[in-house]
Amino acid sequence: MAPDHVLVPLDGSPLADDALAHALETFDCRVTVLNVVAPLDAAMSEGGVLEPGEDRREAAVARADRLVERARQQASEAGRTVETAVETGDPADTILAYVDGHDIDHVVMGGHGGSRSELARRLLGTVATAVVGEAPVTVTVVRSGS
Repeated sequence: MAPDHVLVPLDGSPLADDALAHALETFDCRVTVLNVVAPLDAAMSEGGVLEPGEDRREAAVARADRLVERARQQASEAGRTVETAVETGDPADTILAYVDGHDIDHVVMGGHGGSRSELARRLLGTVATAVVGEAPVTVTVVRSGS
């Protein structure tokens, strides 16, 4: 069954852009792009390494706004429109909560590898692994061919 509402989480990476392109090419339905701003005191954010402050928060929100605007432009170039959202929180938890709260029936996201010891995390990336493992809907992970 074809989805009615696809969510594409964006993190500014080329794989996330590829995931959006895949969703726009593959699914003729409502598409929402979501950028999650990690709280500045979280380990995955700049604030986990640097002192949190208003300037950092504003910079993170401005970056998120640029990412969703770039997604709107990418969709427009493909003859499509997308809905956009910016949320704050742990990326995986926020994506899963968004799925639950917004009638999402498919997620398309980029997967990132790395030097982690667990095979799934190495193949998909931490956030993608959590979403694949916990999402109540189908998740498509877009990976680079290289």
